[in-house]
Amino acid sequence: MSRTTGAPPGAGRNGSTDVLRLVRDLVPQRPRFLRGPRIPDGVRSPVIVTERLRLRPHRLADAAAWYELQSDPAVVEHLSWPLRTRAESFVHLFHRTHHTRLEQRDDFLALAVLLDDRLIGDASLHLRTLEPASRRLEVGWVIGPRWQGKGYAAEAGLAMLGLAFDELGGSVAEAHMTVGNTASKALAERLGFEEIANDGTTRVMAIDADRYRSLHAG
Repeated sequence: MSRTTGAPPGAGRNGSTDVLRLVRDLVPQRPRFLRGPRIPDGVRSPVIVTERLRLRPHRLADAAAWYELQSDPAVVEHLSWPLRTRAESFVHLFHRTHHTRLEQRDDFLALAVLLDDRLIGDASLHLRTLEPASRRLEVGWVIGPRWQGKGYAAEAGLAMLGLAFDELGGSVAEAHMTVGNTASKALAERLGFEEIANDGTTRVMAIDADRYRSLHAG
């Protein structure tokens, strides 16, 4: 598979419209000093090594593999992601390369999931609240279809729970998914999540720190 390290290959479906969208979307976000308090035990650019996987911040060199992953209809079926052009996928990856910290409210961390140095998925955490006694995070995971059924999603998900609870002192972690995403529900249950809300469209599952430690300590 080729690796892309420069500008996005091709202008996408709509020519100059895609170029304008690229320029708009590459504008930096609001400066951090305007985004409120920080927690003293936050994390920056973590790298997590599990038995078979390595989770590290995304890189622009992942562009070809990232496009392959998110241009697969089976991957986006239960996600809010659309099927993106190669140029749109590059912009999405560009933003993910900047999601490397969990320090302030609503910070988002996205990590590439690697197997033998090949990108096979994505794992993420949202820091939703800061107060230590009720610190809440939201975890997400995506694994490409060819690597499903091998326990990689559970391994990546457990790594992110370790980050949420052991490193960030989280009180509870949630996983939000569509009601039809039965595979994600089953995975969450294997990790110890329990359903706490279901509006017929979105299912919310949660695990607190005590349950995490009782199931996964050591």
